[in-house]
Amino acid sequence: MNRVRTGLLAPLAVRAVTISAFAIGTLAAGFVEPVGATSDASAILKRAGVAMGAEGLRTLSYAAEGNGYTFGQAYVPGKPWPRITVHGMTRTINYETGSMREQITLSRAEPKGGGGYPLAGQQTNDQYLGGTLAWNVAGGNPVPGPRFISERTHQLWVTPHGALKAAQKNGATVDFVTEKGRSLAAVRFTEPGRLQATIYLNGDNLVERVESRYPDAVLGETAAVTRYSEYRETGNLRFPGRISQSIGGHPVLDVIVTRVDPNAPADIAIPDVVKNAAERVTTDKVADGVWFVSGGSHNSVAIEMKDHLVLVEAPLNDGRTGPVLEAVKKLAPGKPIRHVVNSHAHFDHSGGLRAAVAEGATIVTHADNKPYLEKAFATRGKLAPDLLTRSGKKAKFMLVKDTGRLTDGNRVIELHRFQGSVHSDTMLMAYLPAEKLLIEADAYTPGAAPQAAAPNANNINLVENIERLKIQVERILPLHGRVVSVADLYTAAGRSAPAR
Repeated sequence: MNRVRTGLLAPLAVRAVTISAFAIGTLAAGFVEPVGATSDASAILKRAGVAMGAEGLRTLSYAAEGNGYTFGQAYVPGKPWPRITVHGMTRTINYETGSMREQITLSRAEPKGGGGYPLAGQQTNDQYLGGTLAWNVAGGNPVPGPRFISERTHQLWVTPHGALKAAQKNGATVDFVTEKGRSLAAVRFTEPGRLQATIYLNGDNLVERVESRYPDAVLGETAAVTRYSEYRETGNLRFPGRISQSIGGHPVLDVIVTRVDPNAPADIAIPDVVKNAAERVTTDKVADGVWFVSGGSHNSVAIEMKDHLVLVEAPLNDGRTGPVLEAVKKLAPGKPIRHVVNSHAHFDHSGGLRAAVAEGATIVTHADNKPYLEKAFATRGKLAPDLLTRSGKKAKFMLVKDTGRLTDGNRVIELHRFQGSVHSDTMLMAYLPAEKLLIEADAYTPGAAPQAAAPNANNINLVENIERLKIQVERILPLHGRVVSVADLYTAAGRSAPAR
């Protein structure tokens, strides 16, 4: 379940609408400098800053609406990210403090795929970046979100005015390229540890696009292309009327801007709970040799075998899975973590697999996930080297189709593919028959107390799979939420639990 990814300070997209609030700027046929005329990036950036009104621009707020795509939450690995409808979005940016707030109201535009959004109705998210910290606000409470820092930092500094400012402070270089008969200035810079980017400036000294790379927990690094067009004027500021973006090879953004406010109020204070946040890992024994590993938004399960350990789920990133691996190894000293079972390829549930590969563990996943993950693991992060990059290890896989099994001759772990899931086409559940424990992700996330509600397709699908497989489940160990009895699931699904 990807919080608003995927978090949505990024991946949005929007239907085209006609906006008449600004005068449309005209793009020149070619860059004013002859090709190869100068290598003075600072002079070119200064001219662009003047033309676009970046000088003196300390803060910015803009609004858009339309459709979007949730990065990292594809129904089938390697296919496009699932589409959403963005009913309203406002981004407020403070360039001086490197801070940003995004308020967004959205709904699903297609039924399949992840994202943590309801299958029906709208959802409003409130998301923040404050320098080197990220968080969301839910129910009025700030929730630390360290896994969003990289993406949100990237989004801030590839805005057209942000890119100019980042290039100016990071020793940019420039050359000239010809595209379709036009000469464009290509200004390159690196924000250390955060992103590499090339800004393409046209003959009007306007940013046409930014090609960039930034660290990603699954992909190592990922490429983005952000395009700006239909520039309009408001006061001294020139800002694009249309913004489109792709990340990881698929579209994530195509918005029409409906409002722009330069130097709008943008005092984004970092809550104390975010400043003081630390990764927390707890291990609770639920059966002999079985531990529920929690303490954060995403859980794991550790299972002791005769001479090794199996970890079900390596979520989020190095920052979460690294401490989980260390905590789990202490549960059975001397026993290595030999297998890590991946529930599905959504990025919040596979973001720690690179750390698992670095640990030397074999990744147990659905067979259709392998090509995507294998390619991802082959990419080594250069901007911010992660545990896998530093280890130099190569991924090992154990693949599951419809069913699979791990055993040491005594304990058995069954693996079953979900049939009919709308969340992920390659999702696995783990079942311990002797203990009657079921481990699942995103099909059922127990709340504080069981309650009947409108039938949830994912909850119903889990019940249907349990009954299809004829497995005897007493307790569910969810990879979000708390350990519950199977009766809680049936209550949530509006069904009567079978007699045991």
